[in-house]
Amino acid sequence: MITAIIIIVVVVLVALWLIGAQRKLVSADEFCKNALSQIGVQQNSRWDALTALAELTKGYSEHEYKTLMDVIAQRSPIGRDSSASDVAAQEGKIGEALRLINVVAEQYPALKANETYLKTMDEVGKYENQVRLSRMTYNDTVTKFNRMVRMFPDSIAAAIFGFQAKEYLAEPAGKTDMPSMK
Repeated sequence: MITAIIIIVVVVLVALWLIGAQRKLVSADEFCKNALSQIGVQQNSRWDALTALAELTKGYSEHEYKTLMDVIAQRSPIGRDSSASDVAAQEGKIGEALRLINVVAEQYPALKANETYLKTMDEVGKYENQVRLSRMTYNDTVTKFNRMVRMFPDSIAAAIFGFQAKEYLAEPAGKTDMPSMK
């Protein structure tokens, strides 16, 4: 009789621990998804600013405008179910669009001196900083999540419930600052 009670108590305690661990893992997973979604919001703002810059180039070079619009058309939204590689791919496309805008601005000094162009480039820089902050937040939440997934005893619950370690967002190779448009 005592043995049965002890077994029941142990089973109940293990079940309660599993429930608690699963809830912690789900919460940490949701924080990671939210942080990734925030990056998507900031990237959308940058894409909008780049679209406005592309419209400004239209009056200077139709060919460059079309090329820019082709790059901008390749954008895809970053959301809760995106991966770190999706974010990196979008960063590459944004970098390409900025490079093309810089080429046009170098060819047409009047564009570079345009007040709307200057204000929009300032906004692009602000969005870039916001993306950096969002990337740091994402990497912090991934660190906490991955720690839970890998450390005993939560690693047992993570394996039972199918939680996998997440990828970190790395700073793109060779990228240290936003390209100068001045």
